[in-house]
Amino acid sequence: MQSENKRKPIVAGNWKMNRTTDDAEALAGGVVEGVLGLNGVEVVVCPPFTALERVARVLEGSTVSLGAQDMHWEAEGAYTGEISAGMLLTCRCRYVILGHSERRAYFGETDATVNQRLKAAVAVGLAPIVCVGETLEERESDVTDQVVRKQITGAFQGVTGEAAQTVVVAYEPVWAIGTGLTATPTQAEAVHAFIREVIGQLYSVDVANAIRIQYGGSVKPGNAADLFTQPDIDGGLIGGASLQADVFADIVKAVP
Repeated sequence: MQSENKRKPIVAGNWKMNRTTDDAEALAGGVVEGVLGLNGVEVVVCPPFTALERVARVLEGSTVSLGAQDMHWEAEGAYTGEISAGMLLTCRCRYVILGHSERRAYFGETDATVNQRLKAAVAVGLAPIVCVGETLEERESDVTDQVVRKQITGAFQGVTGEAAQTVVVAYEPVWAIGTGLTATPTQAEAVHAFIREVIGQLYSVDVANAIRIQYGGSVKPGNAADLFTQPDIDGGLIGGASLQADVFADIVKAVP
């Protein structure tokens, strides 16, 4: 499928389980200052739940959007420790990360529960950032396409084409997350193009060309430009490098 790259790139910082509320407030302020005046790219920060409200206040009036790192699919109930979509909306979240490989590996997330979360998010107007990607063993076994197809198909099961266009897909090869290893631009672009092809098969070429697909996995200022210039790569989901405002801003500035 030939990508028609009229999509607005999106660079999101996943802070994971890092930063207290005071530190998160300071980091958010640094991000706002660092990307001031940048146009043509959407910037998102995803702090821990405990810092969402404080960070929301810092972001108010800026061009930086707020995202959360996870959510439950039920609106309320006896789900100790969980957070609902409605709770995220009251914190002024616009985005929510779903199906991150760490959630899949450590907390039992599956394609089915990603799908439940995705449908709950889009129902209330939250934009999901859905993570997909293969392990090193799967890549070496040459089953990347099968793994990614299963994750994409599972995530979008029962989701309308209109709702699907509000979703951001993040391709994060598990072997490149926090390891210092990075897929080459050619490797990353091949999987991004394949993801767009699968979405086109599920919906239509128009829907596939509308959906933004990010790359994540040890993105740094030094490799960001080579990745972001690929036709099917629409920005990045940044982990460790998003914990330093100046480094994160340099990655955002690498968007062509």
